[in-house]
Amino acid sequence: MMQSFVQKFILSGCAALLCIYIIACNEKPSNAKLSSIATAIPEIATTTLPNAAHTPEQCIVSTPILYDSTKKYIYLTFDDGPQHGTTYCIQTVKKEQIKASFFMIGNQVNDVFLKKLVASVRNDYPQILLANHSYTHANNKYIYFYHHPNMAFNDFVEAQETMNVPFKIIRLPGNSAWINAQSIKASPLVKPVCKMLDSAGYNVIGWDVEWSFNHKTANPVLSPETMLQFINNAFQKNYTHTKNHLVILTHDRMFRNANFNDSLQKFIDLLKQNPNYIFETVDHYPNLKKPL
Repeated sequence: MMQSFVQKFILSGCAALLCIYIIACNEKPSNAKLSSIATAIPEIATTTLPNAAHTPEQCIVSTPILYDSTKKYIYLTFDDGPQHGTTYCIQTVKKEQIKASFFMIGNQVNDVFLKKLVASVRNDYPQILLANHSYTHANNKYIYFYHHPNMAFNDFVEAQETMNVPFKIIRLPGNSAWINAQSIKASPLVKPVCKMLDSAGYNVIGWDVEWSFNHKTANPVLSPETMLQFINNAFQKNYTHTKNHLVILTHDRMFRNANFNDSLQKFIDLLKQNPNYIFETVDHYPNLKKPL
């Protein structure tokens, strides 16, 4: 069988093709809540690049895209997985045949079932992207976490390694910040660790619109129709970090309740009705640092 492009480079010993790791907001679920997730995770079919097994020795390659100036790009992102709701989100994204990004937490990948779930996200690139949301989620002690930037930096690196994240993209827990090849936009609290991440070649992705949720029930507090209005308004008034590019923050657990399972699908269907909206993964967000 003919070997894939990536495999040929690896087998020939080409050191120029490097595997890149990403470090890509709210509360994270407790380990007690996570303990029963394994029983709720069915087999998930995965689609890989031709003949390419995504191991640390083999690279997932992000291919640059050409932006259409007449289109508007949507980056649908899910935070805090793996947890209740993650499987449903993955299945819905695949069913709707759109692209999305999952920012996951390293220390929640604590059994074989959750490792398999994370691997399914990693291996289904380019449709879905595995990104890094830290190892501990700051243990929900954000002030302490960011007041110790060395500790915070190492936390992201640990998550990067344990989950085998493919690109250097991070989302900070509990804080919206942006780092790309051109600039850093961060609050004084998180700027020290952002500077360290920037020096290490990482990108940081914040968000433009959040689909908020009730922190007691985890249910979304806005309807899909209201969210669509927010998206349309943000584009029309240029309320985005980058013009014509909009990052949506959601959380996997928002859709774990059977009464809200269809909210995500309705939201995606509404967005798909606009022919000018294109779904992309966050590795295609403009002006990110290039792989070393």
